Amino acid sequence: MFDLAQAAVEGALAAGAQYADARVVVGKNQSIAVLNAEPQSIDQAERAGIGVRALTGSGWGFYATSDMTTAAARKAGEQSAAISRASASVPGPDMPLADIPVVEDHYETPHDEDPFAIPVAEKVDLLIAVTKTMQEVDGIALASGNLSFWDTNKWFVSSQGHRIHQHLVESGGGYDATALGDGETQRRSYPQSFGQYETGGYETVRRWDYLGNAGRIAEEAAALLSAPELEEGEKSLILEGSQLALQIHESVGHAIELDRILGWEAAFAGTSHLELEKLHTHKYGSPLMNITADATLPGALGTFGYDDEGTAAQRVDIVKEGTWTGVLSGRDSASIAGLPPGGMVRADGYNRLPMVRMTNVGILPGDSSLDEIVADTKDGVYMATNRSWSIDDKRLNFQFGCEIGWEVKNGKLGRMVKNPTYTGITPQFWAQLDMLAGGDEWVHWGTPNCGKGQPMQVAHTGHSAAPGRFATVRVGVRA
Repeated sequence: MFDLAQAAVEGALAAGAQYADARVVVGKNQSIAVLNAEPQSIDQAERAGIGVRALTGSGWGFYATSDMTTAAARKAGEQSAAISRASASVPGPDMPLADIPVVEDHYETPHDEDPFAIPVAEKVDLLIAVTKTMQEVDGIALASGNLSFWDTNKWFVSSQGHRIHQHLVESGGGYDATALGDGETQRRSYPQSFGQYETGGYETVRRWDYLGNAGRIAEEAAALLSAPELEEGEKSLILEGSQLALQIHESVGHAIELDRILGWEAAFAGTSHLELEKLHTHKYGSPLMNITADATLPGALGTFGYDDEGTAAQRVDIVKEGTWTGVLSGRDSASIAGLPPGGMVRADGYNRLPMVRMTNVGILPGDSSLDEIVADTKDGVYMATNRSWSIDDKRLNFQFGCEIGWEVKNGKLGRMVKNPTYTGITPQFWAQLDMLAGGDEWVHWGTPNCGKGQPMQVAHTGHSAAPGRFATVRVGVRA
C-alpha cells in the first residue's frame, strides 16, 4: 500500500507539483437497525481507493481513484497536479505549508474486542431485547435501536518523506422510545440523541448497559405525554453532559475552524463570528470555560495518531479561563495565520479532499457534581438529551430543544417538563457558566454525523463534557 501511495506522489511531482501527498484508504463498516423487536437492516460495506493532493503555487489539486494499481495511482497523481495548475491560474500568493516533523510510524486504536468478530446474531439479539423491553411500557408506539462499527486502514505518503500507517476502530450505537399521545409524540433516547460512539471495540457498547437502561428510558418517554410545558422566562439552566457537548460542537467547535474564520469555507451554516486579530483577547465565556481540542484522548471519537496531512495528534488550548486562545487548523491555514499546525485536517474517505475538522473539542471538568449544582440552584431547570438545534451562520444566535427537563426549586429536582428549550447568543451565554461538574461525571461524548463541505463530508468528532450550570438563560421559548 505504501508503494501505491508513493507512485501517486511521484506521478504528481513528475507532472510539476511542488508538493504532493497520497492516502490509500481501505475501510469497512457495518450497521444494524431494529424496530419494535424486528430487524430492519443489516448492512456491511467495504471500500478502497487512493486520494492524491498536489500543490502548485497558490493552487491545490485533488484526484481520487478506486483502481488499486500502480499505473492508476501514478495517473491519479498526474491528474491532481494538472488540477493544481488550473487552480493556480487564479491569481494569488503562493500557499506555504507550516513545517511538521517528517516521520515513519504506525498507530492503532486501542481496542479489546474486534467488533467485526462479534456475531451479527449477538448484536441483533441485544437490540431485539432492548426494544422488547421498551415496548412493554404502556404508551410506547415505536422502539428502535441501532449499532454501527468502522474499521479503517490508512497509508499516508508525502513528498517530504512521511510514511504513516494507521488502523482506526470505532464502535457505538443507541436506541430510543417514542410515545404516542393525543396529537403529540414524545421521545427519549439513550445514551444520547445521536447514539454514543467511541474509538474502541465492542467493549464500548457493553460498557453502556443497553438493556439495563431500556425500561427507564421508555417510562420517561411515556411520562412526558402528561407532563406540563416549560414556562417561558429567565432561569438558571443546568445542562446534562451530552447536551452541553452539542452546545460546544455548534457554538464553539464550528466557530473555531480556521478555514471558516479565514473565509475559505461557508457551507452548512458557517463562517464564524471570530476575528483572527482578536485571538488571545476575545472573551468567549466565564473563567470556568476551559476548552481544548485534544486528539490524544483515549476512547474519544475524534482520537487518532496522525491527521490526513501527517501532523501528529496533539492537544491545543482553545479557550483558557474564558479567553479565546486557539483554533482548528491545517498546514496551509496555520501558515497563513502564523500559527503552528494543530493536526486537525481529515477527509471522509479516500475520495474526499482533506479539510479542517473538529477532533475532540471539549470542556475540561470543574470541581462540583450534578447533585451539588442542583442543591445550589434556587430557581432553575435541568435539561437533558438534544431534540433540536438551530444556529446562525456566524455561530452566534442559537436555540436548542431538549427531550426532557425537570424544574429545580430550592435545591431539589421538581416536576418533569416537556419540550424544554433555551436560547442565547454565544459569548453572552458562555459568560453565564458558573458551576461545572468534575471528572467523575466527565464523558467523551461522540458525534458521528458532523457535516461540512461541498460535496458534503461526514466526520466523527468527540466532545468531552460534564453537567454544567448557566446562571441566567432565557428558556421555554416557543417561536
